[in-house]
Amino acid sequence: MHPTHRRPRTAPAARTRPRPFAIAAGLLAATTVLAACGPSISGGSDDGAGGSGTTSADPDRLQAPTGSPSGEITIWDRSGDLFEVFDAVIDDFNEVYPDVVVHHEAVDIDAKLQNTVITETDVPDGVFLDDAKVAGYADYLWDLSDVLAPYVDDIAPQKVDVNSLDGGIYGVPFDLDPGLLFYNATALEAAGVDATQIETYDDLLDAARQYQQAVPDAQPIHLEQSAFLGQLQLEMYASQLGTSIADEDGELRLDSDAYRQILGWLDTVQSEGLGTRAEYLSPSDVGPLEDGRQVFYPWAIWFSFAPEQQLTQTTGDWRAMPLPAWEEGGARSGAMGGSSFVLPKAGENADLAWLFYEFLMFDEAGYSAVWGPNDTYPNGLATSIPAYLPAADPSAPLFGPVAGLGDQDLWTTAVEAGAQIPGGAPTPSWWAGAVDYLGTDVQRMLDGELTPDQVIEQATADIQSNLVDRQ
Repeated sequence: MHPTHRRPRTAPAARTRPRPFAIAAGLLAATTVLAACGPSISGGSDDGAGGSGTTSADPDRLQAPTGSPSGEITIWDRSGDLFEVFDAVIDDFNEVYPDVVVHHEAVDIDAKLQNTVITETDVPDGVFLDDAKVAGYADYLWDLSDVLAPYVDDIAPQKVDVNSLDGGIYGVPFDLDPGLLFYNATALEAAGVDATQIETYDDLLDAARQYQQAVPDAQPIHLEQSAFLGQLQLEMYASQLGTSIADEDGELRLDSDAYRQILGWLDTVQSEGLGTRAEYLSPSDVGPLEDGRQVFYPWAIWFSFAPEQQLTQTTGDWRAMPLPAWEEGGARSGAMGGSSFVLPKAGENADLAWLFYEFLMFDEAGYSAVWGPNDTYPNGLATSIPAYLPAADPSAPLFGPVAGLGDQDLWTTAVEAGAQIPGGAPTPSWWAGAVDYLGTDVQRMLDGELTPDQVIEQATADIQSNLVDRQ
């Protein structure tokens, strides 16, 4: 996720509204039946003009084109600075594939993609999509197992897992968003707290207590007040422990020691008055960040945007380090957010779109243009790191030191943290709907209304009956 488009990846639905993905699932099922009566969909045309010229044994698995690829593709991205970054790479792509014309369009993907794939009208060949949504669209997408085969062993396992469903891979992994502990080094040093000694979450509690003794009105640790982002952050903590809200079969697994440990820790932060409860970078969040009352921020790498552009009074005072571990020797990072590229089956030239994404993510010229210095980001794109491991070399940074972090080498810190993220599971299609239950109940716990055990018991029952059982 990137500063200007680091908005919530999926809007939480109101509890009384119909569940959009449940509706989509029904429509998708109907469409699948109808599609079975119509023309078959193959991995591109076989006439040599933009077609694969090869036939897959499995008609759902995309094949790369052969010969001299040519044709036109339509690529959907969100508007904003990242759109500009991708747009600038097209010229580099055309140096390799001069006969592939790229129509790059800024689109409200959340508003348009569902109806477009259902009606199979003007379907794009490639789409930028949140990882959390890939599984929900899988019936409409090409299985990319064959085209990704040469690269899959070199992609961060968490990104492969989150894009995998029923043996297929449905997204070209884009960014890896490792969780990091951002901290105000200047304020902590003034208070006599050495943040670099923090290795576990218990150490973080001790450091927060020590800081509060020196700065009595401080509530040092960020506690997220948005139900959606709070659930996303909860999943970052869970990712560290190798778990998530659902397993690879979509079965709930909230009722676990891992979630009890995480919720218990959050409850301790709140009950001891060690947390600033605020929505991510809202005015009530920025104020305590700027005046030194809030000095620890466990968040995804995209928080690096804040000291660069939003925290004008404390820019340069902040640093980033790996997240504390839940137990000594445990993983020092988890995934928080992330995006991939998907290729709809109904896209006319999805095989050519694969060539575009292959260049963007797996060709040195492509990924260097995305993360390296460019017209949009002269210092490089420092709000994520590549999911393709050869591009995420600690000794070969693609973006430079970050001024807002005191010229810290964020690249190396993030790449080394990212390497510790355990594998994951596909995000269930009902994840956004779960915010109405789990995300809300976590907030009620932070309000003092529920215990950690009650959150687990209540959210599990509600999600099972209202989301999982209704699929």
